[in-house]
Amino acid sequence: MTLAVKFHDLHPTPAATSLRDEILMGFRADQKFASPKFFYDQRGSELFDQICEQPEYYPTRTEELILAAAAADIAEIAGHEATLIELGSGASRKVRLLLEAMRPSSYLGIDISREFLLESTRRLAADYPWLEVHAACADFSCNMALPDGVCCERPVGFFPGSSIGNFDPQAAEDFLRGLHSLLPTGSGLLVGIDLIKDKATLEAAYNDEAGVTAAFNLNLLERLRHELNAEIDPRHFVHQAFFNEEQSRIEMHLVSQLPQVVAIEGERFRFLEGETIHTENSYKYTIEGFQGLAGRAGFEAHSCWTDENDMFSVHYLERG
Repeated sequence: MTLAVKFHDLHPTPAATSLRDEILMGFRADQKFASPKFFYDQRGSELFDQICEQPEYYPTRTEELILAAAAADIAEIAGHEATLIELGSGASRKVRLLLEAMRPSSYLGIDISREFLLESTRRLAADYPWLEVHAACADFSCNMALPDGVCCERPVGFFPGSSIGNFDPQAAEDFLRGLHSLLPTGSGLLVGIDLIKDKATLEAAYNDEAGVTAAFNLNLLERLRHELNAEIDPRHFVHQAFFNEEQSRIEMHLVSQLPQVVAIEGERFRFLEGETIHTENSYKYTIEGFQGLAGRAGFEAHSCWTDENDMFSVHYLERG
């Protein structure tokens, strides 16, 4: 047995280049926007961990309860000795609920943040010395190939946290279609999906009383200041999150509190009072709605687990 992590660098676009190019593109749009993937610098990742502990934020704890209760069933469906592939491994907290039940032959964590990925996979290797641990630095939202020599014949993908909700439905379908091409026939995909519920519960989850989500949203502007030397004052913006019922999504924005001009990489961008930067969508689904979307991407719905209040769902899909 070895505690070494087998690292695979799939050479994603350098973060600084991606940040600069995508932010400039977003700020040039009529509705200014920024991708939510840019929330997660070191400070942003720490703030998100704090969000998950807020009493209003139900998704993390609810999904963990579902996974804990369903772990034995998932292991039976997936079979022992599978390769478990976690997309966006982050802190690799939820996957621990599956490792003991599934006893996979190997684990592959995929994340675009190299240092965060190495830190989390090294902890897994230390805590599970019987497990062969791999780490792949890659942007899994783009076309990629699995590293050679990692997977068994029927791997299981794991995409928790309702992260797929950050894609609009067509992009989510395209993303799943990409995973369908990535995974071999007969493999499984375990996905966490937040369910449609009352507006008050949804909006409270993204407007916690402690203001952690607001700090998380505003931290994006701090990142632009530090990494792009942007002339932008976060004190001139406020956090806004609301449920768009027509689109079935939570929207997060940063709202300009006054007329102002900000400068990024030599370009100047004018804001009116009340104008926003659209920073995130989080789509909510019905069980049938998500299964239909997955079916159009080539996956078959095998099993679905929910909590007793039908707040959240975990789906096991099979790659046909």
